Amino acid sequence: MSVLDSIRSGLAPIHREGYPFVLIGAGVSALFLWLFAPLGWICVLITLWICYFFRDPERVTPVREGLVVSPADGRVCLVGPAVPPAELGLGDMPLPRVCIFMNVFDVHVNRAPLAGRITRIAYRPGKFLNADLDKASEDNERSGMVLDTAIGAVGVVQIAGLVARRIVSFVREGDLLAPGERFGLIRFGSRVDVYLPLGTRPAVAEGQRAIAGETVLADRAAIGTEPTFRID
Repeated sequence: MSVLDSIRSGLAPIHREGYPFVLIGAGVSALFLWLFAPLGWICVLITLWICYFFRDPERVTPVREGLVVSPADGRVCLVGPAVPPAELGLGDMPLPRVCIFMNVFDVHVNRAPLAGRITRIAYRPGKFLNADLDKASEDNERSGMVLDTAIGAVGVVQIAGLVARRIVSFVREGDLLAPGERFGLIRFGSRVDVYLPLGTRPAVAEGQRAIAGETVLADRAAIGTEPTFRID
């Protein structure tokens, strides 16, 4: 493998949602490089960071009935029972919940935690508090969806954060998602909560790093069953 091929293999592609921002950054950089070079180079660095932010690396997702994988890259900030948002229609009883906080340096493309059909998508406007706070799940702008899966109804909620101002969805009600399939993106720092069926025991701890589409959050299957894998 050549040096150039090695460099290319280490670079993640940019998600299409980032193209307008990259083009704007490149245009502004070119303008200021012509007018005032020092400011132009600062704009170049900002444009490179935008490319980094919108990266969309390939993931290898373990596939087996009962496995629930992380929908987001980031730090597991909360693990424990919580009442799901009313708009999801999952009832008013506390369900097992895992929350993943994404800072501005994490990959922000979100992936389906397991296979299922989307039975509900619900958007709720709100505030832009620090997404690392527990009350952000109640007060912040959010977009939730419910998946009808083999282990029961699973809720996934994208929550805008202190910096994030836009939740982008790639799916609609009725869509069938595969494990690890991309379903949305949040700009530019945020959180994703997963509400699991009663009786599900999370397999992660607070403070743990999670990788979207790869880190197993919970396993409802029998011990000893080996998963297959899906690359996307």
